[in-house]
Amino acid sequence: MLSMPKPLFRGALAAAVIAIFAATGGAQPAAAAATPSAPVLSKPTGPHRVGMTTLHLVDTSRKDPWVPEAAARELMVSVWYPSRVWHGRRAAYMTAKESELLLRSLGMQNVPPDTLSRTRTNAVADSPAHGRQAGLPLVVLSPGFTAPRSSLTGLAEELASRGYVVAGIDHTYESVGTSFPDGRTTTCVACQSQGSPEFGPKTTKGRAADVAFVLDRLTAAKSAWARLIDSDRVAMVGHSIGGSSASWTMLSDPQVKAGVNMDGYFHVPIPATGLDRPFLLVGEEKTHKPDGTDPTWKRDWANMTGWKRWITVKGTNHMSFTDFPLLMSRLGMPAGSTRPIEITREYVGAFVDKHLKGKPQPILDRPTPRYPEVDFWP
Repeated sequence: MLSMPKPLFRGALAAAVIAIFAATGGAQPAAAAATPSAPVLSKPTGPHRVGMTTLHLVDTSRKDPWVPEAAARELMVSVWYPSRVWHGRRAAYMTAKESELLLRSLGMQNVPPDTLSRTRTNAVADSPAHGRQAGLPLVVLSPGFTAPRSSLTGLAEELASRGYVVAGIDHTYESVGTSFPDGRTTTCVACQSQGSPEFGPKTTKGRAADVAFVLDRLTAAKSAWARLIDSDRVAMVGHSIGGSSASWTMLSDPQVKAGVNMDGYFHVPIPATGLDRPFLLVGEEKTHKPDGTDPTWKRDWANMTGWKRWITVKGTNHMSFTDFPLLMSRLGMPAGSTRPIEITREYVGAFVDKHLKGKPQPILDRPTPRYPEVDFWP
């Protein structure tokens, strides 16, 4: 993970990305091809075309937890949704500055710094929402620590194509870089606190506050999104600390009806009073089997008193549930299989279909020959 101002990624996030290369006997990131082609995201499988727009939201009711001298807490949010437009300008994956900072943090000095900003997405920028769509369920996405919201774009596009509004949040000062409309790009101030006892709880609770604010802005009666979103059908899906923050967000905000933790260590325990709403755990095998190296899933499992599932996926690492394997493969790095991305889309999609749309999903009840890599626990 990050440690400023040294090379940015340190710990689990960097190790997981480098493990992608090591597992396939590939070169280290710095040896990547000098002129790789821009990455291309996999096409979503749902029946709807996808639009995307970017929001700059300012919460004047609280100070920024990482930069208290800031006048307010500012957030950048990407919103994906079913659209009636097929052709048009593709939505940007990230800005050129965000790409530069992310590639630098990965030690990929030989890759043109704007490469990731040229990633081809499937969404049309600022396209009108589908005219017949109203009262859609909302899924909030929270990325891993130091990772940008764009790292979950593939999942966001997939869910939007299936009829969801999806809001991806950059938690400011927790990402390698977050660009704002006025030209500023903030960096990871929170990385200076990483390793301190209060880091995990502070980050988790701060993200819950970010999500609550974004929900208020999107679902308020006067919001431009109010007609499109059904505020009674909201789920939160997160990766790493974004996933572990989902449980705390649900405990502090009853509007969030279901949650998914993708490979995240629970920094704040679920209390003995329990979490009585649906929750899905999806993780890599070594860490998140019941006898794995992360004890927090087993600890908190007993206090998940609602519908719950715990699955692991063979052959994965921490970043397998994001866009990273695909991005690395398109940068000339041997990134292994992108099948975990397909599995993530399938199981997360089934979970929200079941709990926000009420559709039966047998794939969540037992192993299937379609995905022999997936194991159910305990």
